[in-house]
Parts: sequence; structure tokens; C-alpha cells
Amino acid sequence: MMVDPEAGAAAALAGDHAGPQWLTPPPQAQRVGAGGRQAAWYVDGSFGEGVLRGYRRGGLLARVNRDRYLWQGEDFTRPFREFRLMAAMRAAGLRVPQVLAAGYWRSGLWYRAALLTRRIPGAEPLAKRLENSCALTLAAQAVFDMHQTGVYHADLNVYNLLFDASGAAWIIDLDRGRLGLDETQRRATLTRLRRSFMKVGGEQLGGQAWQIFSGAYMRCTAA
Repeated sequence: MMVDPEAGAAAALAGDHAGPQWLTPPPQAQRVGAGGRQAAWYVDGSFGEGVLRGYRRGGLLARVNRDRYLWQGEDFTRPFREFRLMAAMRAAGLRVPQVLAAGYWRSGLWYRAALLTRRIPGAEPLAKRLENSCALTLAAQAVFDMHQTGVYHADLNVYNLLFDASGAAWIIDLDRGRLGLDETQRRATLTRLRRSFMKVGGEQLGGQAWQIFSGAYMRCTAA
């Protein structure tokens, strides 16, 4: 298990200790309504308010293997890689949640995993702000900054771009992301994001929102 030193110290002061209990949702935990593949919960603890996300597969493979991943060594587990990537992004000044803890449960050739991040106050996804040109512009700047830092986001969509209570843009869910981004990957990421705009907003609203977003992104590249 990997634990953020700050979160671990705060827990110790409160008479708690970081352990597997941090990565198991309590019975009263509220499930996150959008995203997370029905495996994310809002939780509270000595670490404060957090979001606990279990790793789940998507697509057809999820029908036969929902949450198990092939063991290739601890350093290659998905939560540990995401923990390190998000820590690097925060160090670079990008607005991503603080990872509080990451861990896995191994069983033979397979493992299951979970990640605990600090909850973003008043968070609302871009999916609910497609008519807000200011939000679209801020989201474009956040994505551009991520790309300029060389980060590849494997599942960038309108639910993984959030806004806090002050209106600041955040990027979440860096599972399978990595440092090291080439031009082909950058374009593929934006193409994937455009499909998300159209899926959520439809041809009219989604199309208009994408035009504002992509225009703002292009202005960032020209600055």
C-alpha cells in the first residue's frame, strides 16, 4: 500500500493509521453518481473527505472479468502507477486531486486494486456545463497545460474534467495515463474527447460546445 505522507501524518495525529480499511467503502458510503463505472464512493475519515475508486474494466471484457488484473510486479500495478503520475502532475503545478492512498489485493496471478483521492469541494463535471463558454475555455486551458507537461490521459472525457466551487478546472482519473506524449497521442486524446462531447450533448449542444473548447485549445497553442 502507498500512502501520501501528509495524509498518513494527519491520520496518526488523529489516532488512526493508514491501512486496508481506507480502501474499503463503509456501508454508509455514498456512491458517486456519474463516472467511476459504479465503483466509486464518497468517503470520510481521518484523512478528511475523499473519493474511493475501485479499479474496474470497461467494454466487453468486463462481462467476464470485472475487476481482476494480471500481476506483473508491484511497480506495475495500476494504482501505484496512477499514484506516481498524479504526484508528478501536482509537482508540475497541474490541478489534479491529491492521492491519499493506493493499494492492491493479490491472489495468485491476479490482483484487484483501489485508489483514494481527496474530494474536490463542490465538484461538478464539464458534462453539466456544456452551455458555459467560460467553463469550456478553462477546461481547454487545463487540457492544454496537461499536454504541454507531456501527460497522456487514456480516457479523457467530459466527466473527467471537473470544476470546483470556485470555478477552477481539475483533471481526474489518470488510470493508464503516463508521462510521455507524442503528437499522434495528443490528437487521439482530443478525438476521444470530441466523441464524449457529442455523446453527452448531441449534435447541436455537443457540437457547439466542442467548437468553443477546440477554439480555446487552439488559441493556447498559438500563445
